[in-house]
Amino acid sequence: MTAQNALPLYVQIAELLIRDIAAGRYLDGERLPPERELSISLGTTVTTLRKSLEVLEKKDLLKRVQGSGNYVQAQSDVESVYAFFRVELLQGGGLPTAQLLSVDRCEKPDDLPEFGSTAFGYRIRRLRRLSAVPCVLEEIWLDGSYAETLTAQMLPDSLYLFYREALGLWITRAEDRLSVAACPEWAPQEFAPISGSTLAYAERVSWAQDGARAEVSRNWIDTNEARYVARIK
Repeated sequence: MTAQNALPLYVQIAELLIRDIAAGRYLDGERLPPERELSISLGTTVTTLRKSLEVLEKKDLLKRVQGSGNYVQAQSDVESVYAFFRVELLQGGGLPTAQLLSVDRCEKPDDLPEFGSTAFGYRIRRLRRLSAVPCVLEEIWLDGSYAETLTAQMLPDSLYLFYREALGLWITRAEDRLSVAACPEWAPQEFAPISGSTLAYAERVSWAQDGARAEVSRNWIDTNEARYVARIK
């Protein structure tokens, strides 16, 4: 599960469980499997799993009963590293990871929604997997005013976390528009759909803490493996 620039393993496991609870794979009041059994199924140690469960307990998603087990307390609007990532496996949940394909400083194309204050942006192309399954192609455009340079070595799995910690940029809200679009020609071989085939498509505009449009992203979703999910409170 670990990779260069990936989140710590215990955080990854906590995020996976948060997404599984949100997707209803673990129900409110349900007892989780015994820790040793759960750690084996997640490919980790009991010690690491317990650190993950502590994260969930602090978020009030878990009640730990001595001698009985760990019980789910489903909550809405839980703070999560991947709170803005709306794609799940068909069966629900799945841990998001990102394979960086390229990062380039480019002039903004005319077909992007208007955003930012500069004529150029950083174009970040990634393949997103959910629990190791290739599911989404991303093309992210960050306005050039937010960084003097961006390199592959700088970018972790969670861009929004990187924005906050390295650039002082908080993404406070986003608007997604859903349609269909052709699979781009730059899609890697690991992404099953062939170039030109029609995929679910989500275009996102994201706003910074000062109300400015900071980022635009294009997302092509393989609906044989995953789907876009928006939960209404």
